[in-house]
Amino acid sequence: MTRTTTGRLTRYGFAPAGDDPRTAAADLLGPAGLGWWDPARQAPADATAETLLHALGRTADPDQALRQLHRVAAAAARDGLPPPALADARLRDRLFAVLGASSALGDHLVAHPDDVVVLDGAAIRLDDPAAPGLGAPATVAALRRVYRQALLGIAADDLTGARDVAPTMAALSALADHTLRAAYRMAATEQGAAPRLAVVAMGKCGADELNYVSDVDVVFVAEADEDLPAATRLATRLMEICGFVAWPVDAALRPEGARGPLVRTRSSYQAYYGRWARTWEFQALLKARYAAGDAAVAADWHAALAPLVWRAAERPEAVADVRAMRRRILDQLPADGADREIKRGPGGLRDIEFAVQLLQLVHGRTDESLRARGTLPALRALVAGGYVGRADGEALIAGYEFLRRVEHRLQLQSLRRTHTVPAADTPEGAAALRRLAHALGFRGGPGHSAADAFHAQWRGHAAEVRRLHAKLLYRPLLEAVARVPAAALRLTPEAAGRRLELLGYGDPAGALRHIEALTGGLSRRAAIQRTLLPVLLQEFADAPEPDRGLLAYRQVSDALGTTSWFLRLLRDGGPVARRLARVLGHARYATDLLARDPEALRLLAEDAALRPRSAAALRETFAAAVGRHLDGPDGDPVAAVRAARAVRRRELFRVAGADALAHAADLAPAAPVDVDTVCAGLTDVADATLAAALRVARAATGAPDGLRFALIGMGRLGGRELSYPSDADVLFVYDAAPEVPDAAAAAHAVAQRLRDLLAMPAPDPPLVVDADLRPEGRQGPLVRSLDAYAAYYRRWSQVWEAQALLRARTVAGDAGLGDRFLALADRIRYPEGGLTGAQVVEIRRIKARVETERLPRGADPATHTKLGRGGLADVEWAVQLLQLRHGHAVPGLRTTGTIPALDAARAVGLLPAADTEALAAAWRQATAVRNALTLVRGKATDQLPRHGVDLAGAVALCGGDDPGEFLDGYLRVARHARAAVERIMND
Repeated sequence: MTRTTTGRLTRYGFAPAGDDPRTAAADLLGPAGLGWWDPARQAPADATAETLLHALGRTADPDQALRQLHRVAAAAARDGLPPPALADARLRDRLFAVLGASSALGDHLVAHPDDVVVLDGAAIRLDDPAAPGLGAPATVAALRRVYRQALLGIAADDLTGARDVAPTMAALSALADHTLRAAYRMAATEQGAAPRLAVVAMGKCGADELNYVSDVDVVFVAEADEDLPAATRLATRLMEICGFVAWPVDAALRPEGARGPLVRTRSSYQAYYGRWARTWEFQALLKARYAAGDAAVAADWHAALAPLVWRAAERPEAVADVRAMRRRILDQLPADGADREIKRGPGGLRDIEFAVQLLQLVHGRTDESLRARGTLPALRALVAGGYVGRADGEALIAGYEFLRRVEHRLQLQSLRRTHTVPAADTPEGAAALRRLAHALGFRGGPGHSAADAFHAQWRGHAAEVRRLHAKLLYRPLLEAVARVPAAALRLTPEAAGRRLELLGYGDPAGALRHIEALTGGLSRRAAIQRTLLPVLLQEFADAPEPDRGLLAYRQVSDALGTTSWFLRLLRDGGPVARRLARVLGHARYATDLLARDPEALRLLAEDAALRPRSAAALRETFAAAVGRHLDGPDGDPVAAVRAARAVRRRELFRVAGADALAHAADLAPAAPVDVDTVCAGLTDVADATLAAALRVARAATGAPDGLRFALIGMGRLGGRELSYPSDADVLFVYDAAPEVPDAAAAAHAVAQRLRDLLAMPAPDPPLVVDADLRPEGRQGPLVRSLDAYAAYYRRWSQVWEAQALLRARTVAGDAGLGDRFLALADRIRYPEGGLTGAQVVEIRRIKARVETERLPRGADPATHTKLGRGGLADVEWAVQLLQLRHGHAVPGLRTTGTIPALDAARAVGLLPAADTEALAAAWRQATAVRNALTLVRGKATDQLPRHGVDLAGAVALCGGDDPGEFLDGYLRVARHARAAVERIMND
């Protein structure tokens, strides 16, 4: 044959000459072979031959199929049999598919050419005494022959698409069952004894998901002790027969594994699983089913063990055990080839199976629809029940079917147990990979080969499986659900009411009404709620007022329950469900924000989203929000400010949510916020809000470009120490070019419009813009020019105004104007030479007056966080006195923040370390408690109560456990700070 002839044959899929020394397609097809090729014309001999060549070309390996076909035809002639009836298109396609995909089955047909007729689709049943080759009595050799005949039929169906993946696995599992039963009969006949013995299939066989070449996992169960000797002999012989016929029988899943007895009685199994079994052993029992022997014994065994299986997930270590087992499997993979392992490798079959089995163990306790043995049926039940999202479930099903199809094609070639995709780094590996890709239906195209197409799809499935495995197997909700006893998941209404009462719900009947409203009906939404609520109810029970948390959850669910993402996020979004319960149960302030902006719930999904955003990012976001409503001829200032306030509402929830979670050990973000971060975050939000409102106010009043305007932050705003209830203390300052007419009126209009816009009724906590610290207070003009401020401070400034200016910083508007104002303020707040004796006395007098006159009637001065002993005012007055006295000489004291000023005073020796630490601890403590009380109550208060739910809630949010101990600690810290304050004030 010429190279040209061989080249022509490549059009039909045959390898070019010289690529493979075994390739001799032209010779096998020529006149001396099958006679399908005319070398003179370099074309098929006739139309029939061309049809046959095209059929061969569609197989996984046309050259292998041709070689095997030639051998089968020769073997048939040797045995005096007619050649295969290739005129029958169905038989031809099935025969060619088998020969091209499996050299092992091709070898079987060469040895037994008469078995070609099996490929016409005739069913082979091994447990049928009349099956071909099985006379009475049957022999092991005959059983092996019939097994191979049945395997031929299954492979032909599989390769030609007559059976999909799941039916193929079921057929192989049924074939294993028939083999076990035939072997059981043979062994029993040989022994002449019939003990009461059941063969229980486990693993893939038990799940009806067997592959072509696998150990068949079983356990042997005897009825009684007297059956054990004969049952053990029978089981041993059955394993020998099956090992010769088809595959090893593996009984290593029995109690104690290879060290334990091969056969146990039903009561022995029950005793072992009741006391000693580990989580993986219950995991294995998910797939157990009767396969052969005494069916009644198997049924009794299963009925005895099933309750233990569905309680296994309640053991404290259960979820961690399953995860650890999966990690051990990965760790044991050899480094070489681990990335080509489709079974145990990352993104492989085990990833899917472990995730599904863990979900079954946890949720199958109460939902019997999940108690399916097979991975695919269980996965579909998990999707139907709402435990796995539809898209996630479809991706896992597609991944599982694809990987099992790959596994089948890998094993068919040599009927060898393998789960490793060939590497393409050798000619043999490249050929094997090409054959695998073709067997799976991949074909090359322009710029890519069949192997490339296979690899792309495989890696895509593997990556998605790995992602979903991590999402499902490590879902925090699983552990939380597993901790809830099964009995608590399926109570009668009366029992549920009693349990709610024991959990601390004050109105169990009302709670039950909420639960019924959330879980009633057969909808998917109700099914997911039934999964979530047991966990959430437990979380709410840890809050001071569980009923309030449940009511808030009902309200959020009503607002978002019809959206496509809400329940999916709670079920799949890592710690979102439990974080939400913590926030709803402990932080009414955050709950109110969430009720007004339910979509803010998404922030609880990611740790990064629970960090306050940078000042620059906030300003950009606020600017974009107002810009959408201001830009253009139809600008709407009211809509613009509403947009800014909506952004503020979202950002307040971000900070409040992180704050509420900061001390929840297993729910806190990876980098939880502390009190300093909360204060800075709230200040940055206020700064960005004021900057956006100023832009809107200028646009709304038509302020001329030549009008320079700045907002100077004062008080806690200026110190970057805002808490949740703080007002925004500001001074308004302007300057204008000479050509700007009536600049004072224009500036006043801007300031007034800014205040009015931010004071509009809206569904968010108000940001009160307070200008009372301006010169002359409420009696003075709202806005002054820079020159007017300079004239006032030069002539009329009092020591308390210098003290107030210690906090001054520019928060919005013209930065240059702000810098000029701060330069003016520096001359007032850091006076040359410090304070006079009279001024120190005046500060002491004002502080004493504040303590006596401003402390609310009935307030407890020991626990008032703002004006009480060792509270915020105490620490801040002491620090500000140091700044006024020494700021002119100590640059570090020229800061608007309390803690930085304390650190600076310590650094230069103005304060001993002990006093610095006492004052800083007291300031942070009072700030944290004040914030916590606002979160708990939903509104501002400065008074720490000595008992009640508000105290309990604040203690929990501050990381405490015992309210009594917490109060003692608060008083101790405040007492030490008060002593330090008195030393400073009286120095």
